[in-house]
Amino acid sequence: MRPRLCEAALAALPAAVQRPGYDRAALQPGILHLGIGAFMRAHLAVATEGLGWGITGVSLRSPDTRDALAPQQGLYTLAVRSAAGQQLQVLGAVQRVLVAPEEPQAVLDAMASPATRIISLTVTEKGYRPGGEHSTLGWLARGLAKRRAQGGGGVTLLSLDNLPSNGQVLRTRLLAQAGAGLADWIAAHCSFPCSMVDRIVPRSTDADRASVSQALGCEDAWPVLAEPFFEWVVEDQFAAGRPAWERAGVRFVADAAPWETLKLRMVNGSHSAVAYLGLMAGWDTVDQAMAQPALRHYIDALMRDEIAPTLPALPGLDLVAWRAALLARFANPALAHRTLQIAMDGSQKLPQRWLATLAERQASGLPSPRLALALAAWLHHLRGHDEAGRRYDINDPLAPELAALCTQARAAAGPEAEVAHLLGFAPVFGAEPPAAALVRDVAQWLGSLRQRGVAATLAAAA
Repeated sequence: MRPRLCEAALAALPAAVQRPGYDRAALQPGILHLGIGAFMRAHLAVATEGLGWGITGVSLRSPDTRDALAPQQGLYTLAVRSAAGQQLQVLGAVQRVLVAPEEPQAVLDAMASPATRIISLTVTEKGYRPGGEHSTLGWLARGLAKRRAQGGGGVTLLSLDNLPSNGQVLRTRLLAQAGAGLADWIAAHCSFPCSMVDRIVPRSTDADRASVSQALGCEDAWPVLAEPFFEWVVEDQFAAGRPAWERAGVRFVADAAPWETLKLRMVNGSHSAVAYLGLMAGWDTVDQAMAQPALRHYIDALMRDEIAPTLPALPGLDLVAWRAALLARFANPALAHRTLQIAMDGSQKLPQRWLATLAERQASGLPSPRLALALAAWLHHLRGHDEAGRRYDINDPLAPELAALCTQARAAAGPEAEVAHLLGFAPVFGAEPPAAALVRDVAQWLGSLRQRGVAATLAAAA
């Protein structure tokens, strides 16, 4: 058995492996992060590495990350992978990991601690829904109430999730959760900068853990994978200071909204289209899907002809070159990013990723045949099996409602009536009835997907 990754093992790592070159004991625990998953550890922690700030991670549900990292003293490996090979870096910014259901008082104490100056979040789109005291908003409200009661100062609440105006959404929903007295204190003392984050971070597999551990010469129970690309655009509005993230290439701006729109529509929107079409065709990973010429052509045309015209001005950005680079990122064969992973939580993602673009084009009287095909692919995937009959779970917070919706829709009189019923689902598509032209286009694509399959449908879309 190889030894476990820990501070004592750092000196023996291969020379090519980057490792902390600072005294971890001297880190100031300035950041508390809710939702310590793979993305945070391949993004926020990377930007913070070596800047003197320590991170306390909080898992709101599962103890898996804590159980993996505690024996490693918070150390873990980032494997940056591309067609050219792999680069390994052991990161040390994470000082400890708490599991909220097991250690509620420790979580609240950490939120209230004067040392904590930033509370950041990666809890996915569904994590911002109102809920009880053990929801994300509930934990924040309780922690800030304790901070206020102890006479603590303000803190920055920093969302890193894929939501338009994510900081403003967090502020609005947290103030509603907090109640009048606490809400007034939060509004007066805390800041909520908006941000845009971009890095492809696939889920680590057992094979990934084995290969990283072999390369290290010691066991890392919870490495993370990422592409070489890294982007973070954030509004410079911090109530109690921040790390010198600009040294890590972070872009500070007065208004993150144009960059959020770019990310949500171009990156996330096209990624979801790849995921649903690829999943139904049996292309298990994004690179497998992008290796299909018809799908790559479809995604390029979707971005060029339907998404790009809706984007706000981004001075200094060469959108043609940026789009070409994005296609290359999706095609990265070293990541093996699973289409099923990206397909999760579609009911929460579609409004930001597709529907806002679609609404703008409809308002301008412009057709959106490729967005209609993406919508048809999402509806098609709700049947729960691919073209080869392989079954998968619909991993979505509205899965029971979507299953009932599909059952009801199948009883409709004809394809367009079925699609009209599906697109009339208010929790996803809003209260307005769907436009007749959209219903017609989606019904045609859905019929083609069902009868001819993904490959033939994409060929017809060229």
